[in-house]
Amino acid sequence: MKKKIYIAGAGGMLGEAFYRIFKDDYELKCTDKDVNEKWLSFLDFRDFEKYKSEVEAFKPDYLFHLGAYTDLEYCELNLDDTYLTNTTAVENAVYIANKLNIPVLYISTAGIFDGTKDFYDDWDEPNPLGHYARSKYMGERYVRENARRYIICRAGWMMGGGPDKDKKFISKIIKQLASGKRDLHIVNDKDGTPTFTVDFAKNVKLLIEKEYWGLYNLVCNGETSRYQVAEELVKILGLDNEVTFHNVTSSYFKDTYFAPRPSSERLINRKLELRNMNIMRDWKVALKEYVEDYYTDYLKDKFSPAKEDITVI
Repeated sequence: MKKKIYIAGAGGMLGEAFYRIFKDDYELKCTDKDVNEKWLSFLDFRDFEKYKSEVEAFKPDYLFHLGAYTDLEYCELNLDDTYLTNTTAVENAVYIANKLNIPVLYISTAGIFDGTKDFYDDWDEPNPLGHYARSKYMGERYVRENARRYIICRAGWMMGGGPDKDKKFISKIIKQLASGKRDLHIVNDKDGTPTFTVDFAKNVKLLIEKEYWGLYNLVCNGETSRYQVAEELVKILGLDNEVTFHNVTSSYFKDTYFAPRPSSERLINRKLELRNMNIMRDWKVALKEYVEDYYTDYLKDKFSPAKEDITVI
């Protein structure tokens, strides 16, 4: 008999990967306030009573709490909504999991660090800069301090979900290129670690099945920057000779991206390594697979006939 997982906030890029990786081996109930897949049903997990009654009725073996506002600018401008969604709703999840005596999964972020170090391991002390980071860190702390059994996984620069769900850096660059843009302005002062959602879900599955509770950094292997990620993406698309990169600082985008961001949010999966549980691949390998698996049809449809030579290589 399959174990059951209730996945709250499963409508985004991470939820798509968790559904893909867990659906064959577990009985899932996936919910979100944005019902954009046939396997989703409606739940606003900020409504504590409905969240509680839904989970209790399903009687899961695990509660996965995935959803959050991740648009940093939105979070800076909408504080009540941000903390209700990213912090208070996490407290709801912990209460429900404790009452049912089941483990809870919470997704934290590399963004909770202040960027004063080049790399951060699992035991470095967070120092959030903005309201997104603060709301996520307070959710993390609540889980650590109150959940009976938990896994917290800190993700880096997320890539996953494809053109419909990916609102992050990779998708933004691909969509600029698909629109015909060949001059790219890329920041040269932001370092981090990409995190492929599919690999992330696979590593979480391994931790769950081993019952290795606790806090883990969980990112792709390899160090990089926004600039290097953009260069590698253009190379994968076979556009090396067509695209011109313009090296800029973050101040170039200060009107659009005004929320504070750390200069470095590179994570090291030190705890996973010590437990011999790190199955995350190098970010370049993961990026290539992501583009091939999720964007091949999109690229064929979007590029004009004059650009038919553009292929994923």
